[in-house]
Amino acid sequence: MLWILLAVMLAAAISVVAVPMYRTEKRFSSALLGSIVIMSVLSGLIYLQIGTPDSSAGPTSELPDVSEMVTSLAARLQENPNDLSGWKMLGRSYFSLRNFPGAIEAFEKAIALESGRDGQTLTDLGEAILYDDQTSLSDRAGDLFENALVLTPGNPKALFYGGMVAIERGDPELAANRWEALLATSPPPNVQEILRQQIAELRGVPVVPVAEAAIGAGAVNVHVSLGDAAAAANLADTTVFVIARDPAQPSPPIAAVRIRLSELPMNVSISDSDAMIPGRVPSGYDRLEIIARVSLAGQPVATSGDWYGDAIIQTGNSETVQIAIDRQVP
Repeated sequence: MLWILLAVMLAAAISVVAVPMYRTEKRFSSALLGSIVIMSVLSGLIYLQIGTPDSSAGPTSELPDVSEMVTSLAARLQENPNDLSGWKMLGRSYFSLRNFPGAIEAFEKAIALESGRDGQTLTDLGEAILYDDQTSLSDRAGDLFENALVLTPGNPKALFYGGMVAIERGDPELAANRWEALLATSPPPNVQEILRQQIAELRGVPVVPVAEAAIGAGAVNVHVSLGDAAAAANLADTTVFVIARDPAQPSPPIAAVRIRLSELPMNVSISDSDAMIPGRVPSGYDRLEIIARVSLAGQPVATSGDWYGDAIIQTGNSETVQIAIDRQVP
């Protein structure tokens, strides 16, 4: 997915430039946001130049003129202004070309056609506005990210920017919650590392590099299956989150593993290497609550209608825990 590639490059920008600046300034200033903007836009341009690794075109193939394609698309949309997917494509194209006012206008057209009901489009518009006006995080862009998270709580891009909005508005706990949800979507490993580091700082947890956690250390073995009621519901294949958390302090989760519904029943191992925050690992707790949840929307945040099962376990017990997914979130 394109967002994953951009996230990797954006993470590099954050680790090299943005994070040190934030630690110094303790706020998302125009200079800080500008560094993120410049680095991530450059990432997008590099992607346009290189293309996808599995492209069938050889290294000597001639690429079409992007500007001409975008101009042609814009002209076609003037003749067919109700083409929703066309406006979205035009917005993404303008954004990649750093024509942020053009991207804003295109995304606004798309949002009008879908009556503001698509969280992804709201996020895309918010991003374009933020890149055009770095002070808008506390204003219109921030509001768009918040609205996007209401519509699509698990949208990776909305969760990333939503964490920035929360910090800008003085709510580090909310920022940590959102970046933990982003972490649960299994972004690339180097992005995971940066997210863990930032979450640890926001929560005031001592930072311990994930690499120091032994693979398999503190493992809890769980056999996850569907109960009769859930099996009878004929659920479509989707994501199942297996989460370990502290029964005395359920939020934030301690560790999480993501599997597919079609893989059930199966044995799942949750270990210290699956920790959400460095230094806060399953082996550090005597008791854990293990929750297996079928996410109907494929999102890390529980929503009404999701199916789940849970159990409280003693971490020193080596026996496999049986969890049947047999209840629904109200």
